[in-house]
Parts: sequence; structure tokens; C-alpha cells
Amino acid sequence: MSDLAYLSAADALAGFAARELSPVELMDAVIARAEATEPTVNAFCFTRYDEARAEARAAEARWLDGTARPLEGLPTAIKDEMPVAGQPWSMGSLVYRDLVADETSPLAQRMFDAGCIQHARATTPEFSCAGFTQSRIHGVTRNPWNPEFGVGGSSGGSGAALAAGSTTLAGGSDIGGSIRVPASFNGVVGFKAPHGRVPCEPPFGLDLYCHNGGLARTVEDMRLFQNALAGPHPMDHRSLRPKLELGPIVADVTGMRIAVCLDFGGLVPLDDEVRANTLAAADALRAAGADVREVDIPLDRAGFRAAMGYHFAQIFGAWIGGMVAEHRADMTDHAIAFAEHMVQLQGETTGYGQIEAESEIWNAVAPVLEEHEALLCPTVGTRGLVADDEYADHGLEVGGVELEFYFEMAITPIFNILSACPVLNVPSGFADNGVPTGLQIVGRTYDDATPFRVGAALEQEAPWMDAPDRRPMQG
Repeated sequence: MSDLAYLSAADALAGFAARELSPVELMDAVIARAEATEPTVNAFCFTRYDEARAEARAAEARWLDGTARPLEGLPTAIKDEMPVAGQPWSMGSLVYRDLVADETSPLAQRMFDAGCIQHARATTPEFSCAGFTQSRIHGVTRNPWNPEFGVGGSSGGSGAALAAGSTTLAGGSDIGGSIRVPASFNGVVGFKAPHGRVPCEPPFGLDLYCHNGGLARTVEDMRLFQNALAGPHPMDHRSLRPKLELGPIVADVTGMRIAVCLDFGGLVPLDDEVRANTLAAADALRAAGADVREVDIPLDRAGFRAAMGYHFAQIFGAWIGGMVAEHRADMTDHAIAFAEHMVQLQGETTGYGQIEAESEIWNAVAPVLEEHEALLCPTVGTRGLVADDEYADHGLEVGGVELEFYFEMAITPIFNILSACPVLNVPSGFADNGVPTGLQIVGRTYDDATPFRVGAALEQEAPWMDAPDRRPMQG
């Protein structure tokens, strides 16, 4: 087999089963690719290549003796946010520069139990609180497609490693778009399952906006990965029973009613390429036989900001704010700005005001999902964020509109608020700066299968990573 570093997880597993490919060969190819790309991309903050090669040899033996597990032998990067016992666990911060984890997160343990082999930890912004990935401890993670631009966040190292060919699967988490934003900017697939589908450890596992999950290069790979990650866990009392197992994908959307919404009544401005690529994806699904209709779902900007501000100021932002109060000298400008901005957004909003605002958002989206089987919308409005910028003291221009805070470019938080909706990010094309653009496929509450069906159909109509000339950093 050629071009092993970009082999899909599904094809690798088939090769292992047929004894046409060894996990050792795949691991060697992925590590070689990482060694070639990491000086530029910087997606990994910790590596364990020798140990991974040894584990690949053990995986090869399991394939030979018939004891292979579902994802046996697949190279997998684990986000630095997630603890793995005995490994450094900085969470992208100088505050925890010397911390070594003494336990393993449920998500990482699910990967290990399925046979994944961790060869690296993937970078994250400080405390996972940014839509880009850079930190004072690990530096800047750059987009493999165009290193002048960022990789999204907070699972930015995971998305970049997949695009660069330096991993086969990668773990992530999503509290405001942290799986979907990097999946978009790197041209890969990421899935935000309904809250509770994949366990999260407390305390943030108790936050309804919080979701654990994964990223992959194809829709089928993401399905295989999701099946390994999902299911109840005793550490998370909100994890859903019984486990949902996604069956084989039937990539047929003939007659399906699908809505496409561009900017939610101007809530998030769009750069021209994002708009055009979203509409092109809708056209591709029409060509596949779907009934795709453009709709408008106007959301109140003040209510949306109030809901987000109160929630983050009281939960995630409060934790980071406490870190700022104690460790400000060690912290990044972007983490400090995040904590301060969320307090500002909260304003006079109360807890009741937050849930009232969230109810209004659902009341606007619900009729569309009732009439249509899925909803399409862009993942982010911008064509890219500059890699070296922390966006701490200035806003961002998107579609000719100046945003006060750069993260207002993200359409993802709508579906953290509506946390029971599954959302699959798939690539929708490229901007003229070479940075990919992404599409969110939103399903009805707890209907995880439909976004995969739609995503697979779109992947067939408009394949995005099937040729070497559509891969970054070649030559």
C-alpha cells in the first residue's frame, strides 16, 4: 500500500485483517510524517514514539492470533486537555508545566480499550479556552494547508495532525465548538454528539454545553471512532443509557428534506468563500437527490450573547477567572481576555435570563428541525485566523463586519446551547488563502445517525481528501 500516512482508519483495519498491512508499518509511516511536518505545524506537545512502536508490534500479534479489538493498532493523538496516567498534563498552560497525571480520563481509556495506540499528545490553547491553538508553554500550532493561519481550537492540535497525516484518529472536546472549529479549519471530520452520549469526567462533565468526542479524516472513520467512545460510564451520571451503536452508513439522501441556513438572521457574518462553499455543498446534496431548501432562522443577538455570557461567566469562565486571579503572570493574554470578556457579556443577565434566552433559540430552531430531517449551516464565518495573533486586544473583520470579540465568528455555540442536537462537521471546500471551510450537519435531538448519512452522501458527491494534490505540505 502507498501513501500510508493518509490511509483511512477503515482501510487500515481492513488491511490489518487481511494481513496485507501491519500496524507497525502504519505507525512507522505516521511517525515519519510527523517528523517531517512537526517543525512547521507543531501539533504535538509530547510524543511516545518508541512506546507506540512497541504497542504496534503487540497489536500486530493480536491481529495474527484473532484477539484484535475494534480499533486495534490505529495511531491516535490525545488532546492535552485529557489526563493519561503517568504522562505530562499541562492543559496548554505554564501553570501546570510540571504536572503529571495520576489518572486516565474516560475518553482516553475508551480509546485504549478499543485498541488505539497513542503516539502523541495534541496541542491545545491554554485551558482550552480559545478558537485557535497557541500557548506560552508549547508555542503556536500552524495550519498545514497554510502555516500563516491558525488551526482553530481548542482541539487544534488534533485537527492539524489529521490534516498533516501525523495521526489516523484524534481525541477532542467541545464546549463552544472546540471539535468542530478545528475540524473546519483543517478540512477534516469532527462530531459533537448529544450531551451525554460520550462520557465526560466531572466537574465539566456536568456542564450541559460540554461534549467529548473525536476527529477523523472521513465520515466512516468518525463512525467507527464514535462507536468506540460512546456509552454510559459510572463517573458521569448524565451519560446516556443504553449505548447507541451507529450501524453501517447508507449514503442515500434521496427524498430527504434538508434545510440550509447561512447566518441565522445576521447573527454571524460570513466571508464570501464560506457562503459560496456552503451553498455549493447544498447543491451537491440536491444532485444526490435531497430536497434542500434555504431557510432563515433569525436569532436575537442580545439574547444569544446573554445566554453565552452568563453560562461561561458562571461555569467555564469562572474557573479560568480563578486561575487568572492566582496565576496571571504565567497566563496567556487570550485566556485572560476570555475570562474578562465573558464577565462583560454576562452583564446583568441572571440564571433565569439565560434559560429564557436558550428557550428562545430552541423555539427558533425547533420548527425547522421538525419540518426537515437535518439542518446545514457553516461552522465558522471567517476564512481563517492568523496563526500568531491572540486576538486579545482587538476584534476581527468578517464579511465586512467588525466583530468586537473574534470568537463571534463561530456558529458552533448555537449547538452547545442546543446540546441534545448531534452535529457533524465535514469539509465544504477551500478559501482562496488555502484554508479549508467547514459545514455543520445538524440532526434532530438524539438522532445521531442522520448527520452521518448526510455527511457520507456529501463525501461521495464532493470528495475532499481523496487525492495527493489535495493534501497539505507535499514535497
